[in-house]
Amino acid sequence: MSKDFKRQETHKRKRVKSSWRKPIGGHSNARLQKKSAQKLPKVGYRTPKEDRGKHPSGYEEVMVHNTDDLEEVDPETEAARIGSTVGGRKREQILEKADDLEIKVLNRGDQ
Repeated sequence: MSKDFKRQETHKRKRVKSSWRKPIGGHSNARLQKKSAQKLPKVGYRTPKEDRGKHPSGYEEVMVHNTDDLEEVDPETEAARIGSTVGGRKREQILEKADDLEIKVLNRGDQ
């Protein structure tokens, strides 16, 4: 998996959010890439080719809008994500059929 890069000084100050920002400042050890400082994002940290674009669970996401779409999902390598425009009644039908076919649904809503 990929490394989690954090903004410098986040561990020292509460007001500084942890989302990544490029270090600036004349005396910044991170910007100067000193050995003792935190690491910067670089090409070498890229996610392996076979893992790119996958859900953190390891499955590939397949968008599903009705029960017929579940037939095209491979339960071994793919997981279903129910579309946001699908209503409650159809969502229940999709979840029931997914349970029958043993397909993982990423946004069940009942966890």
